[in-house]
Amino acid sequence: MAMSLEDFLAEHPVNRASVEAHKDRMLAEVRAYRLRELREDAGLTQQELADRIGVSQRQVSKIEHGELDNAKVGTVRRYLEAVGGGLALEYVIGDERVQVA
Repeated sequence: MAMSLEDFLAEHPVNRASVEAHKDRMLAEVRAYRLRELREDAGLTQQELADRIGVSQRQVSKIEHGELDNAKVGTVRRYLEAVGGGLALEYVIGDERVQVA
């Protein structure tokens, strides 16, 4: 007899905090990968982009690996402008969104 979902979950409880943390890591990786795609679509190497925006190649690599916690907003803005885009910052609380930059 097949096991029901409820029975399976009772035997294999899900740690929601762990699932959310993993989901956050995966989304960061997808975003970082997309930044690399944008750079490559613009025909730039990491070094060329770094030279354009005035940072080291290592800093570009960090951005493209999702290490944005210590990145300056201006650096991220220049990165996005160099690949043909722009940066928008929003203040979000509940369903309310206010663009601040």
